[in-house]
Order: sequence, then structure tokens, then C-alpha cells
Amino acid sequence: MNQTDALDLLIQTDTYLQESKEWLLHSYQICSGIGKKSAYSIEEMDAFEALSSRFARSSDILIQQMFRTIGVVELEPGGSVLDRINRAEKMGYIESAHDVRTIREIRNTIVHEYQHSEIIQLFHDLLDTTPILLESIESTHAYIARYQEK
Repeated sequence: MNQTDALDLLIQTDTYLQESKEWLLHSYQICSGIGKKSAYSIEEMDAFEALSSRFARSSDILIQQMFRTIGVVELEPGGSVLDRINRAEKMGYIESAHDVRTIREIRNTIVHEYQHSEIIQLFHDLLDTTPILLESIESTHAYIARYQEK
């Protein structure tokens, strides 16, 4: 991939990430109004299921697509997901590699969790962690803004 194509992909990925962030924020606002409980109504479960899906999607776009694309644009070696997360912290476009690893773990739990008692804890974790994901998306967007000006 040449540099022009990489920059185009970076801008396109940022657009997708910003759209995803808006939907994530919408679901988070609804679910933060519901709050942490030991049991949820069907409607509340639906709201949290939407938040879960949007959290997973947004984290995938950020970690799997955006971090990889930034690496391509900046001519960095590929590496594993953890390598990309650690590089993002080192380059300063995320605050904490530990927090983003936690986001990744929650995303994996969303995909693989089936027990009702564990789902309640997952919903609580989403309420705690979604602001960190939103902040990571914003700081990454600010980091790549310099490429959008070119």
C-alpha cells in the first residue's frame, strides 16, 4: 500500500470510528441512566445489549483497524494487538495501554459470555469502561488530525 492509499484509509477509518463513537455514546447515555443493578428488565437488557454491541464494534475499529492503519502510515512494524496497543501509548495517542487492554478483554467477554450472572457484571464493567473507550477514540482522533490537514 502506498502512502497516499494509507492516508486515505486512515481518514476513512477515522470517519467510521467517529460514527461508531456517536452510536456508542448514545447507548452509554441511555444505560448510564439505567445504572448498575442486580437485575434488569427486558427493555433495560435490550439497551445494555445495544451498548455491548456498540462497545465491541467501536473497540474493534479503534484497536484492530485504526491502530493498524496508523502503524502503516507511520511506517511502523505490524506486530500483535498488544504491540499496537503498547505503541499507541508510547506515541501518545492513548493515555494507558493497560486501560485499552482492559477494553479489549471486555470486548472478548462480550463475544463469549453466555451466563446470566456474568452478563450483569459485564454490564457494570461497560458502564465503568465506556468513558475510557470514548476518551481513547477522541485522543486518537486528535492525534491523526494532522494527517487530515495534508
